[in-house]
Amino acid sequence: MMQITILVVVLLAGVAAGLAIRLREGRIRTSRGRAMIGDDTRTELLAAVGVHGATPAVVHFSAQWCGPCAAVRRVVAGVVADLAQTPQPPQDIEVDIDAEPALAKELNVLSLPTTFVFDARGRERFRISGVPKAGDLRSALTPLTVPEAA
Repeated sequence: MMQITILVVVLLAGVAAGLAIRLREGRIRTSRGRAMIGDDTRTELLAAVGVHGATPAVVHFSAQWCGPCAAVRRVVAGVVADLAQTPQPPQDIEVDIDAEPALAKELNVLSLPTTFVFDARGRERFRISGVPKAGDLRSALTPLTVPEAA
């Protein structure tokens, strides 16, 4: 009887941990990321993939072997297309984690898919682990597509 109780407790703990992890997946979290300016390594790595800090950018890490990455491609492409007519349309930049391991390490990418939103100054504003929801990504990007007042 004691073994069954232990088994039930372990199973419940595993289910609870799995649900907690799943709840975070796809959620947009505000980053306390660093700006591109002043960090030469980070600036160079981001510039090498096309993030120049002139317009907002959505950078999503993927790999050929990553199944959910295809869903991220569709979501990001759709949102970027929706915002194409804004004053500062965002860039859609896909980065192969196998081709750019130094950038993945610099941005602390631990799993795929991982998506970042950078503003027009090159500051990391949001980070998304998993497949983002189109509405959430659009809500995060829309304010970044309007130039800031000088």
